[in-house]
Amino acid sequence: MNGLKNENDLKSGVLQRLAQFREHTGMSVNSFVDEIGMEYVTVLNQFNGKRGLSLDTVLSTLTVFSDLSADWLLRDRGDMLISQDDGSPESIKLKYSERIEALLDTVKLLQDTIKQKSATIDALQSELNQYKNKAIEA
Repeated sequence: MNGLKNENDLKSGVLQRLAQFREHTGMSVNSFVDEIGMEYVTVLNQFNGKRGLSLDTVLSTLTVFSDLSADWLLRDRGDMLISQDDGSPESIKLKYSERIEALLDTVKLLQDTIKQKSATIDALQSELNQYKNKAIEA
C-alpha cells in the first residue's frame, strides 16, 4: 500500500508541474492539449484528478516541448527549462546525463506498471480457474 501512496504522490507532483509549465507558457488547457496531440477530455480528466496521469501525456509533453526539463517534470530537480547548450563538453555531458536519468525514470515507471498489470492478470487468472473448477464440480 505504501508503494501506491508514493506512486500517487509522484503522479500528483508531475501533474502540478505540468500545470505550472502550462501556465508558464501562457497556454490554455485546450491549446496545450492540441499542442501535445492528445484527446482533450482525457487530459482534462487527468488534470482534474478524475483519471490517472498517463505515460502518453508525459511523453507527448516532453517530446513536443523539448526545452522542458524531464528531470524537473518527473523528479522536481533543477530548472523547469533546459538551459541553452553552449556546445561545451560539460554542457553536452549534462544534457545527455539528464536525458539518461529521465529515460531511466521512465523505464522504472513502465516496469512498475508492468508489475501491477501482471499482478492483475495473475489475480484474474486465479479467479477464472476458480470459476472453471466450480463449473466442473456442478
